[in-house]
Amino acid sequence: MKIGIVCYPTFGGSGVVATELGIALAKEGHQVHFITYSQPTRLDFFNENLFYHEVDMMAYPLFQYAPYETALASKMVDVVKYEKLDILHVHYAIPHASAAFIAKQILKQQNIEIPVITTLHGTDITLVGRDPSFEPVVTFSINQSDGITAVSEDLKNDTHKHFDINKEIRVIPNFIDLERFKKLEKAHFKTAICPNGEKLVVHTSNFRKVKRVEDVVYVFQKLRKEIPVKLLLVGDGPERTKIEGICRECAYCDDIRFLGKLEAVEEVLSVADLFVMPSEKESFGLAALEAMACEVPVVSSNAGGLPELNIHGFSGYLSNVGDVESMTKFALEILDDKNLPTFKKNALSRAKEFELSKILPEYVRYYKDVLEQTSSTVSA
Repeated sequence: MKIGIVCYPTFGGSGVVATELGIALAKEGHQVHFITYSQPTRLDFFNENLFYHEVDMMAYPLFQYAPYETALASKMVDVVKYEKLDILHVHYAIPHASAAFIAKQILKQQNIEIPVITTLHGTDITLVGRDPSFEPVVTFSINQSDGITAVSEDLKNDTHKHFDINKEIRVIPNFIDLERFKKLEKAHFKTAICPNGEKLVVHTSNFRKVKRVEDVVYVFQKLRKEIPVKLLLVGDGPERTKIEGICRECAYCDDIRFLGKLEAVEEVLSVADLFVMPSEKESFGLAALEAMACEVPVVSSNAGGLPELNIHGFSGYLSNVGDVESMTKFALEILDDKNLPTFKKNALSRAKEFELSKILPEYVRYYKDVLEQTSSTVSA
């Protein structure tokens, strides 16, 4: 197949999933064309089946904000026509689904039928999409898609709850590349951070308010009163200054390190003993899955799709949002030397259920289903 993938080319979960999916499809022999405004963060060009098409936007004094949606739709039309794509797969509804609808209508006028699949990732539905300034367009664009997928049952239910969607939503969960995300031999790194054999707690996120990073610090403070432990905070975002302020007032500030954005996050996860994800909302929890693949058990909130990933009492534990006491209690149980090896083993076992080789065929089957359905409609 010739597949067009539209996504945000950033560190965010939707962009990472879209890029990894495209790379995997290319390795399977499919021709994959990325259409976006800059090169996706994880895109590897050492494959003859991978192509990148940059969306150019004209600078013009009348435009207070560059009309990206219009430029994107035009680029989709161009790539579909001249690369003879079979299908368009857009990740994150805003503005990709509406741009795809525009492109689809333009191409139809030229007797070209291009099926569109929209994958919903989370905040495009749970936060941004519900805003009155976007909701009508988001609802319309999703309903005009030929196929719709969501990364968890919870997100599927949220979509039906808040939007009047009249089509089936197929749940295809996020996946993990176990060739990349696996426990690496980094004993020297662990010794440098924890020279006295301390346990190591890690959190990675984009430091937005919904991630509740302050709860990670509060859990750490309570842990530190009970056992020798260090904390690594990986990532960056609007809440970082606030979190740094909380850490400076903490009695154990010297045991907390901010590492900023890291591309090779698996190196840090390889030496971690516990991953803490106290988010107010997670449609799936990709960062937690990456930790589990590196044999790191997870203490998380029970919000959104996290209970579909983190199995309570097996790969880690679930607590109510904001329940720092409960999270601390569970963290202490996991970090107990007699329990930790079992939780580490179980975390990896759970991660293997989301291995790329198991999820990729689900997308390929869905592409074929949508293509067959579109072909039947056109014939009729």
